[in-house]
Amino acid sequence: MPSASTNAERYGIVESMIRRLTPAIHHLQIQTAKVARPDGALLTHFSLVPGPGKNIIRYGNAFIAVNRERQKQADRDGKPFETITMTTLYAHRNIFEKIFTEAYDLAQQGTEGKTIIYTSKGTLWEPFGQPKRKRPFDSVVLEHGVAAKILEDVKSFLDARTWYLDRGIPYRRGYLLYGPPGTGKTSFIQALAGELDFNIGMLNLSERGLTDDRLNYLLSNIPPRTIVLLEDADAAFTNRTQSDEDGFRGVKTEVYAEGQRVGF
Repeated sequence: MPSASTNAERYGIVESMIRRLTPAIHHLQIQTAKVARPDGALLTHFSLVPGPGKNIIRYGNAFIAVNRERQKQADRDGKPFETITMTTLYAHRNIFEKIFTEAYDLAQQGTEGKTIIYTSKGTLWEPFGQPKRKRPFDSVVLEHGVAAKILEDVKSFLDARTWYLDRGIPYRRGYLLYGPPGTGKTSFIQALAGELDFNIGMLNLSERGLTDDRLNYLLSNIPPRTIVLLEDADAAFTNRTQSDEDGFRGVKTEVYAEGQRVGF
């Protein structure tokens, strides 16, 4: 068994004292994550993370006290809210910026070269499944010139943000794609998102319980760099028909072509 003097020589006096007082993390928790392989198979990764309670961890040359507390309140999925407090010496106060930067870089690596699909859950946008590989723009065949025209128009719109804001004009753009199911509408949107390095937010207008207030809230809180795909856009008008030049009345009509609206 190594002596105290050996530990002091190996780790330094202060670190040796800390190791004697807190030799290791006492509360560990197993965290699992599913990773999809290119062939579609799922792999499960296990990792040990500091569990609820007080822990001492080391990052670089700094020791950090981590206090992880679970609250009584829970989210919609039943997971309790948590508060994590990290404390270190004043001399190492800049270490937190490095930690957050590294955590952000690791998170970006998981979505680099991929498209995140969001779906609405209540009034929130949440990722749906694993991020998908970006679809090549030329992998979808449309009528000659249509895809290039839309792409050029979208890029022009994205470059004109200042023009819209200076004039007080709502900064948004919409495209209506129509045609029978299976003609490439959704595929084109995925390819367009991959070409522009955008994500996709899917919202079905025929979803039961979708009120005007909820729809307006979702459209006002779209994740950054996300194309909103309104599926079954024609469902919003299936119960209306024009009765005269000035108004509409409610009737049930049949829809022969599926409509999807894309919004920026």
